[in-house]
Amino acid sequence: MAGKHTAGSRTGAGEHAEELLLIEEADAWFEYLEATRGQNEKRYAEVEPWAYARLSQRLRAVRARRARLSPAAA
Repeated sequence: MAGKHTAGSRTGAGEHAEELLLIEEADAWFEYLEATRGQNEKRYAEVEPWAYARLSQRLRAVRARRARLSPAAA
């Protein structure tokens, strides 16, 4: 029965880790929107490439962490 409890704990930890990754992903999108929203055309053209690069970097990190998490969850 102890083994079952341990497996459940891993699942719970995996679910918690996945939830944290979802929050990180959402936060990355909100950062992008916050940086680009309400900018005039010239300022948007200056800020958007940086904001998109930052978004891409953060999403890539989330995908990498999610990939490392998947084998542990299986």
